[in-house]
Amino acid sequence: MLTRLREDVQSVFERDPAAYSRLQVLICYPGLHAVWIHRLAQRLWNAHFKLLAHMLARLSRWLTGIEIHPAAKLGPRLFIDHGMGVVIGETAEIGADVTIYHGVTLGGVSLSHGKRHPTIGDHVVIGAGAKVLGAITIGQHTRIGANAVVVKDVPANQVVVGIPGRPVARRDDPADAGLPDLHHDILPDILSDRLERMTRRLDQMDHALRLVVSGEPVDPSVFPLPDPEPDYVI
Repeated sequence: MLTRLREDVQSVFERDPAAYSRLQVLICYPGLHAVWIHRLAQRLWNAHFKLLAHMLARLSRWLTGIEIHPAAKLGPRLFIDHGMGVVIGETAEIGADVTIYHGVTLGGVSLSHGKRHPTIGDHVVIGAGAKVLGAITIGQHTRIGANAVVVKDVPANQVVVGIPGRPVARRDDPADAGLPDLHHDILPDILSDRLERMTRRLDQMDHALRLVVSGEPVDPSVFPLPDPEPDYVI
């Protein structure tokens, strides 16, 4: 138990440069308090003291602004930064070393009594305001951008952006970086990039057709193939 508490505190120092002392972290980090209270609430839930578990979860929400259902499964070293407005549903499952920012929802989209909330893999970062909805799986080392809305499964090692969320494969290897990858603010504009490449290609084709119609020679080297996919190493 003490080892788990020390890991939780250490995870804050690793992922928040604003942390300067253990006493500060213990007293002033609501995300840490919410996780600790949840562990007690989950024990009550598993022992079939469900009303007491819900009452403790409501108290945690009042104290921290973070709502976690007592049945949700949270992995080790979960760090909820700032935390206000975070909602984690009943059948949500979160892996190890996950980082969640304020305003995130891990929600359900059905009235099913079975699995209806997301499963989050290890080392995932979920940016501020992001919504991950339904019984979907987010692969490990994925970064979900701020305000993204994710409603489909995402493989490992992706960057997810937009509404609805679109995954972009990462060419770097986040597992080898050595430090938590928290840049949920760097978001490629996939649709805009593709439209720009298409527009450039159409302009080239239009120009070539004008030369053909006017009888002028067309130099193929002037009209390159469409630009390659952008390299989203973020």
